[in-house]
Amino acid sequence: MTTPEFPGGGSQQVSPSQQSMPTYYEQGAPQPGQTKSEKQSNVVGLIALIAAVIGFIFACIPGVLIVGWILLPIAFVMGLVSLFLKDKSKWMGITALILSVVGTIIGFIVFFVVVSSSVDQALDNGDTTVVESSDSAEKATGKDEDASGQEGTRANPYSVGSVIENDEWRIVVNSVTLAATDAVLAANQFNEPPAEGSEYILVNYSATYLGDDANGQMPGLVSLEYVTADGTTVNSYDNYASVAEPFDSSSTLYTNGTATGNVAFQVPTATAGEGVLAVRPSFVGDKVFIAVK
Repeated sequence: MTTPEFPGGGSQQVSPSQQSMPTYYEQGAPQPGQTKSEKQSNVVGLIALIAAVIGFIFACIPGVLIVGWILLPIAFVMGLVSLFLKDKSKWMGITALILSVVGTIIGFIVFFVVVSSSVDQALDNGDTTVVESSDSAEKATGKDEDASGQEGTRANPYSVGSVIENDEWRIVVNSVTLAATDAVLAANQFNEPPAEGSEYILVNYSATYLGDDANGQMPGLVSLEYVTADGTTVNSYDNYASVAEPFDSSSTLYTNGTATGNVAFQVPTATAGEGVLAVRPSFVGDKVFIAVK
């Protein structure tokens, strides 16, 4: 046992066990009776979690999918960042990551379901119905329907005057004028003569809007083409010619509104009467063929 000296000549007995005890505590070490402090709350993780929850909800609603697709990537990035913050709670960041991944997957599923449903509906609306005119193709050509195949095809076209419609449009080809070159050239002095071996024909048709769009629709989506005897498609804009009383495809029509006018096609003279018109009432749907004479 040692007896350390103290200032003033005093002394105090110190036991060996007391000599071995540390006389100070390491800086930052927990003091006797204390415990380590709990991890602090993670503000970044909390924000990520809130964004993930809101984004998840919006990703499940078809009309507001875009909001979910904006919030979920933000939640994913912030949740990832929150995991690297020292001495911060991690559970909110992990939860945000899980919700953002699952929400994104659900959002894509909902998106594809909505798109698929819209396409199916559009195709249903594109179903074409034909109401034959009193002067049927069979009467006009004298051909037996069974011999020529299904009506409305190139082999057995409907006659001029037939009514073709779907849920959106009703189309009627009112008349077809073959050998109309003189009439077309007389309509406008700037119209160019047809190429050698070709002639102009004039087609007069009507388009009636049957839909209920409050903003109306333009008949420009209605397709009208001439198909030659050898199967070549001719559009009216291939060799543009200004005609009298032209069909107006750019004016908006409302329910039961009708546009009527002429359009010119430049076709081979030798087989002009052997071609057919291909009519499609809307952007989707089947084409229906109409004889030109």
